[in-house]
Amino acid sequence: MARTVPQYVECSIPVPQASRTPWYKSTFPTYAGIFLWVGFYLKLAEPTISNASLTVCLLALLVAGLLCFGLYYYVPAMLGMKTGQPLYVVGTSTFGTTGGYLIPGLLMGLLQVGWVAVVSSVSANFIMKGLNQTSRGLFILIVVLWVYSLGWVAIRGIHYVGQAAKFLNWIPLIMILIVLWANRSGIAQYQPAHHDSVTGFLNVLAIVIGYFATAGAAGADFGMNNANRKDVVLGGLFGIVLGVLLAGGLSILSVAGYLGRGIGVPSYEYSSAISSVGGLAPVMFFLFAAASLVPTCFSSFIAANSFSTMLPKIPRSVSTFAALTVSALMAVTGIADNLVGFFGIVGASFGPICGAMVADYLLAGRRWSGPRLGVNWAGCIAWAIGFLVGIPEHIPGLPAAFVKADNPSGLYSFIVGFLVYLVLAKSGLRPPVVAPKALASA
Repeated sequence: MARTVPQYVECSIPVPQASRTPWYKSTFPTYAGIFLWVGFYLKLAEPTISNASLTVCLLALLVAGLLCFGLYYYVPAMLGMKTGQPLYVVGTSTFGTTGGYLIPGLLMGLLQVGWVAVVSSVSANFIMKGLNQTSRGLFILIVVLWVYSLGWVAIRGIHYVGQAAKFLNWIPLIMILIVLWANRSGIAQYQPAHHDSVTGFLNVLAIVIGYFATAGAAGADFGMNNANRKDVVLGGLFGIVLGVLLAGGLSILSVAGYLGRGIGVPSYEYSSAISSVGGLAPVMFFLFAAASLVPTCFSSFIAANSFSTMLPKIPRSVSTFAALTVSALMAVTGIADNLVGFFGIVGASFGPICGAMVADYLLAGRRWSGPRLGVNWAGCIAWAIGFLVGIPEHIPGLPAAFVKADNPSGLYSFIVGFLVYLVLAKSGLRPPVVAPKALASA
């Protein structure tokens, strides 16, 4: 019998209910760990509290957390919970069994290459600060050792990483509290350099949503390990909304306190607030780097899964280490240093994916309709248009109003992806769903 669906779909086995875990053992610590990683808040302060008051920025963090939960996470997580299937399977409803190879399949892997580069660059820089070194050669050596050694661990021993994550994820929280305590006296004295509350508010939304977008779509992979809707909701509220408020809020308060104290060179980067702690600072830089072991391994593992699933003819080790080589090059050349810019690309890439998935979920009656044959043009076109909306700064000839830094384009790309999918789906651009019988016998 001719295969009607790709092997990666027909061979996927749902996670049984007996193997599901409660939210406080799965979704909550995972998402909390994502936001506690120092790369999230390393450069969060400058485009936010330099424009708006701390109160406005804290309110924006709450709004951003709720948007991440409601728009980017909830539907993928519910689809994962209801089907027991990962993102690359449930995504075949929105993008088709063939279209799913690229979106979200290979696209997820490609963005993880960028994430490995970003995490490696941040980690190497923190190690250099801990050593009080500025040698470019040493930085390159640290990056290469970091990328390839942890890539190997991700392939061979990811289960050990999961065990380590249970305590490594909480190290940053302890250090965030120490940095806040050290700079608490300057918080009341801090005043923003500019007085543009709208810009500060929107910059918070742009950074948080861009940072979270891939993790939101990956809610399917986390949701498939949850037993019910309660686990999905509580895991998201505590892991995402509370995670954003704690990690983002405490870090910007620390930077504000550092600036308010008027010590050292004025800087909005969180590493400056760490340095202000004194003799403990070098140890803290090393500990922040140590906590980055987990996100490096997980991103490497997700990239390896993506490429080996979508490109099964290429040996897993070959595709993974080729991807890691690109990550290392991005880190050592400085491409990965533009955190805010990278978050914008992530938001533009996965904003319309999440938007189209939400639209497809609602059209199917709040369930998974099943894989659609070939290419679902409604989803692919919705993604393409939404992606272009999300990268206005990279499109030549656009009016300046469309390219402003305070434009939360990741949010707009979600909205466009959602609306375009609804229109095109209603216009009949979706291919038929593979019947359960055909899927089972293919």
